[in-house]
Amino acid sequence: MPRLIFFCGHAGTGKTTLAHRLIGPLMEATGEPFCLLDKDTLYGRYSAAAMGALTGDPNDRDSPLYLQHLRDPEYQGLLDTARENLALGISAIVIGPLSREIREHRLSDPQWLALPAGTTVRVVWVHLPEDEAHARIVRRGNPNDAYKLAHWEDYRQRRFMPDPAEYPELIYFDNLAPGEAEVARLLDALRA
Repeated sequence: MPRLIFFCGHAGTGKTTLAHRLIGPLMEATGEPFCLLDKDTLYGRYSAAAMGALTGDPNDRDSPLYLQHLRDPEYQGLLDTARENLALGISAIVIGPLSREIREHRLSDPQWLALPAGTTVRVVWVHLPEDEAHARIVRRGNPNDAYKLAHWEDYRQRRFMPDPAEYPELIYFDNLAPGEAEVARLLDALRA
């Protein structure tokens, strides 16, 4: 049965790095093929062209215009691509903040996900303290973060830490300084 594994969390938490670190061990542990679907890789160039045409800023990924007109279609396309792979028997790792979907419990809603029968779903919430995430965003120097950094007070209002009691569907992963034991436990949870 195929697996759909989400790596979610706010910017700068290390979602992509963690997913890259685990995809090989996951394939080895499960014996299954996986594809990796990163929202920024799939839609980054398109969004840059669209936002450049609309606002003159190809790196804008956080303005109200982007959030209103491009965010949801990007996520819909990301999930459509995952569904297509799952229907072919290929497990998928999906990387993206997906914070709105987390808040609304959509990633644990079978009707909303509309996945092929028998798909196993795991949702990892990768988190860091806000100051560390901010520092990592500054260090990585990605132009796509410029709007977010320039409007940090607005952006931070969208940041939240899901309460485990309210979001039991999530696998929480503190990415501040995980050791091998923490990564091994996460791998075990994902292949279960």
